[in-house]
Amino acid sequence: MSGAIRPRHSDPLSAAAMRRFDPQRLMALVRKESLQAIRDPSTLLIAFVLPVVLLFLFAFAVSLDVRNVRIGVVLESASASAQDLAAAFAGTRYLDVTFAQDRREVEGQVVSGKLRGFVVIPQDFERRLSERGGRPLIQVITDGSQPNTANYVANYSQGVVQTWRAGLGAETPSAAVVLEPRYWFNAELESRRSLVPGAIAIIMTIIGTMLTALVVAREWERGTMEAVLSTPASVVEILIGKLLPYFVLGMLATLAAAALAVFVFDVPLRGSLAALLLLSAVFMVPALGQGLLISSVTRNQFLAAQIALFSGFLPAFMLSGFLYEIDAMPAPIRFITLFVPARYFVSSLKTIFLAGDVWAVLLPNLLAMAAIGVFFFVLAKRATRKNLE
Repeated sequence: MSGAIRPRHSDPLSAAAMRRFDPQRLMALVRKESLQAIRDPSTLLIAFVLPVVLLFLFAFAVSLDVRNVRIGVVLESASASAQDLAAAFAGTRYLDVTFAQDRREVEGQVVSGKLRGFVVIPQDFERRLSERGGRPLIQVITDGSQPNTANYVANYSQGVVQTWRAGLGAETPSAAVVLEPRYWFNAELESRRSLVPGAIAIIMTIIGTMLTALVVAREWERGTMEAVLSTPASVVEILIGKLLPYFVLGMLATLAAAALAVFVFDVPLRGSLAALLLLSAVFMVPALGQGLLISSVTRNQFLAAQIALFSGFLPAFMLSGFLYEIDAMPAPIRFITLFVPARYFVSSLKTIFLAGDVWAVLLPNLLAMAAIGVFFFVLAKRATRKNLE
């Protein structure tokens, strides 16, 4: 009959998306993706070679420790006490001292960057030393183009003078009280012990976000993603099958990086390995979800790499507390860091390595990373369904 209502058949792709979850299909997809990852040299390079290179760079090439700072000591006074103070400057391993008789000999070296500053021991040093509450004993001039180093030179120079004068038994306020600072979690104040755990977060971001975005976007470019979507597999099966091999790669990279940190770079692991693996597994959720979302939206390798760089790697590097203290950032930037998963992972890694299993710190970070991961996966699933249609 011409007026009969014909049944409306749904699109086969939409029907595939609504199929029930099948573990056998999932395992087939995981096997297919695992074989593809193993056969791809770039994937193995990013997953296993790049982490080792980055760890060595952050452990040895990048250092926040201020040691062997080159300074000049201008000895205008020839008295014995002035000579003794100059020897105190030369005797510390934190300063690399160049001696001079006239400040004009070192001023040019500060301008050229060969020295970071200089200390002047004036001609009337003996008279100043005998005065109580009088003029400063020395003059410290530093290179302000590097503020951190300049502050270090000024403060450490003052510390050398105070220690030297206290050794003379002088009755000064600095000698009245003896301070013995105690540093928790990193008593030696070695920046490596802070940088290496943070570097693991950067490595996991690269593997989770950038590698996933590139691999899945490449499949969109080649048209193989459409072939996978045309199979009876559901969207959930396809997403899990795509991401599970890279989740395993990320966890293996975490174990390798942790082993290097402990046995090669001498970073203590005061927490448990189980807590470390739990944190890494939860962090992989937002990292993989972000990479999948980027690839689903862009469907282009070059564009996916650029977006992953600016939305994944750079925030993890700059806004996670890895190199720069979050509390020292402006309020709007601190607010943005709340949406950076690496912020919570870096804090957790430093806690695990240097303090231990402090769950009062770890649990809020785990919840924050999980919430961000769920948000990314919901968006990625909607973007993939849109591509199905």
